[in-house]
Amino acid sequence: MSSQKKVLITFLGNINFDTRCKNLFDTLTANNFEVEFIGFDWLTKGFKEEHGEISIYRLKKRFLSISFYLKFIWYIKLKLITTKASIIFAEDIYTLPFVIILGKLKRAKIYYDSRELFGYLAALKDKKLKQTFWKWTQKIFIKKADYVIVTGAMDAEFLKKEFELKNILLLRNLPRYYKPTLNLDLHSHLQIDIDKKIIFYQGVLLKGRGIEKVFEVLKDLTDHVFVIAGGGEFEENYKKLASEMDLVDQVYFLGKLTQEDLPKVTASADVGVSLIENLSKSYYYALPNKLFEYIMAEVPVIVSNLPQMKEIIDKYDVGFVVEFDNKDELISAIKKLTEDSSLHESKKQNCHIASQELNWEKEITTLLKTLV
Repeated sequence: MSSQKKVLITFLGNINFDTRCKNLFDTLTANNFEVEFIGFDWLTKGFKEEHGEISIYRLKKRFLSISFYLKFIWYIKLKLITTKASIIFAEDIYTLPFVIILGKLKRAKIYYDSRELFGYLAALKDKKLKQTFWKWTQKIFIKKADYVIVTGAMDAEFLKKEFELKNILLLRNLPRYYKPTLNLDLHSHLQIDIDKKIIFYQGVLLKGRGIEKVFEVLKDLTDHVFVIAGGGEFEENYKKLASEMDLVDQVYFLGKLTQEDLPKVTASADVGVSLIENLSKSYYYALPNKLFEYIMAEVPVIVSNLPQMKEIIDKYDVGFVVEFDNKDELISAIKKLTEDSSLHESKKQNCHIASQELNWEKEITTLLKTLV
């Protein structure tokens, strides 16, 4: 019988496209834990289910999504009932109730990853009933977790005040440390003129992520192109919008890339953008992984003026902060980084220095100590 501690990670998503889950799985495995993962995918075209230590089930979203939720509930309950894990991670609010109820029956140690303020998601801004439901779900179950993990210090303060929590662990969305190498040159791969500067976005394509804001300034940046690496429910909307705005020669969609493939292309960019609109508390406190992934790839970054992102830019001097709705500021910041080679090199060097501190290996140590 194995002497390794058994861990189960649960997530309403695909580990192959989620850096946080993938890093957690790999780190625990490397630290002699016996790790299993259960997740779900309904967005990846042509996705085939995986079964084994990593199990990913295929879901379909249709009208009312009844079959979607019934299948999700069936498989998550079945896994939790049959697992022998003594440590269970709920990687989102959707898995939390099942993990708490069934995990506590098994006397497992429960970790809840509050990677978003799920009761304040921007996607639920106009869906009051759903928003209220998830707020109450979080309120009922969050205190029952042994540890609550957050992605930013401000998130920690908010949850402490909201739920009087004491068992909070900070685990920012930092990438693994690596030295960036150019495995795939975007100019060559996409047949972009070598003189064109590349503005880069990576991540899920959702409302309020600044995609339209970059579209709006491209006509004033004729020697620039915008490359988008990611997928999501708004992907087709943005492709249609690019066509309607006559930007098909300036906007390139790479689609969803795995966590292994993404770093191979990021380093090819001249500027990374993380422009998040202040649509909700969750967005206001945003500290997304793309910000740190740009820094790790030594790509200077432009972010919107939100407190936790601004703090990183100010502390490490790795780019510029702009007001989300200010086109002139965005154009100016892009031009500074792409036209002033000495400034670009300075920011790039600052990214190199910052990456030696802002990496997963250093960040995960606090959490690992709680697993002993």
